[in-house]
Amino acid sequence: MNLEEIAELEKRVLIPTYDRLPILAVGGEGCYVRDDRGREYLDFLGGIAVNALGYAHPEIMAVLRDEAETLLHVSNLLYHRYQGPLAEKLARLAGLDRAFFGNTGTEVTEGALKLARAYARQHHPAEPFERFEILALENSFHGRTLGALSATWPEKYRQPFEPLLPGVRFVRLHDVEHLRSCFTPRVAALLVETIQGEGGVVEIHEEFLKEAEALCRAHDALFIIDEIQCGLGRTGHLFAFTRFGLKPDVVLVAKPLAAGLPLAAIIASEKAAQAFSPGMHGSTFGGGPLQCRVALKFLEILERPGFLEHVRDVGGYFRQQLEMLQRELAIIREVRGQGLMVGAELSVPGKSVPRDALAAGVLMNCTQEKVLRFLPPLIVERQHVDELIRVLRPILATLPAGEKEGVPA
Repeated sequence: MNLEEIAELEKRVLIPTYDRLPILAVGGEGCYVRDDRGREYLDFLGGIAVNALGYAHPEIMAVLRDEAETLLHVSNLLYHRYQGPLAEKLARLAGLDRAFFGNTGTEVTEGALKLARAYARQHHPAEPFERFEILALENSFHGRTLGALSATWPEKYRQPFEPLLPGVRFVRLHDVEHLRSCFTPRVAALLVETIQGEGGVVEIHEEFLKEAEALCRAHDALFIIDEIQCGLGRTGHLFAFTRFGLKPDVVLVAKPLAAGLPLAAIIASEKAAQAFSPGMHGSTFGGGPLQCRVALKFLEILERPGFLEHVRDVGGYFRQQLEMLQRELAIIREVRGQGLMVGAELSVPGKSVPRDALAAGVLMNCTQEKVLRFLPPLIVERQHVDELIRVLRPILATLPAGEKEGVPA
């Protein structure tokens, strides 16, 4: 079936939750994805931060082929060879103790909210009030299930499904005094992204994060860091929070963990992890042998000498090139991000930019209406950055100058 036939079929049979780009993807290699007509597209979206090693990475493909002939799935009622070693490695890398495996970022967010409430009930059972509140940040995005959605800031995501999980309150971004005032004896946890991805590549200030950690310690609330998008090498560090010397109770990871297969993890301290006991949480597919074996290979590659240095080097070069473009084109208001998680905020709506870039052979996206978000494979090279800039320059130069602050000319 060609693109038109597939699109027509999906229009009839799929629940309409996605606004797709007009590409029928059939293959890919390295930083390029290929459509059914043989055209290649430079991917600066990376499957929304999933394809950290690009397409058809030879070592990942070798593991997939071998395990596909060995053991695809066993239930979590049985042992297999790879879940324990993967948990041990993730815990070591995060400076924590234990891991639980799910399939998606929203699933492990949901699990972390349950863990926070279980921890509060276990450690503070005799208090005259119930510890059940979750603090999240304005501009946050944590997922689309009811619990994760409750901790997601934009009203457009939450409003159609209200009432949501009770007890979630939002802290004003970077407002330390408001953060302090929100910490009451009812708070069970604070949930924060080190860098807000869907929120427009917004870095949370070090002062705010350190105060958040101190308040969690003082109130015996869980300090939960969501690194589903910014973690596992994306910023040029194994975890973005390590740049600030933070010691969270729980870290959430997902997107690139199994190099394209669905796998996510709650990584927790011993004290936090003990709030769960057998039967309190679970996942049918979480932590299967195929996903875990691929994830071990991914982490092995991530830890190799020079890999993260490469991410920092190309990421720095990318920001330099965007900043040069910013000086040339006033339409770029700000360039921000770390490593290969980069955003360029425009002074006008940018929804048309990804479609124009697609026509020129580049995949990217726009979030928060005006922020061009770039999440390329971590193996991207400087020449790929140059290719993107060549495509981006004329597109941005022709955007209507009269569209100010979202008001059409």
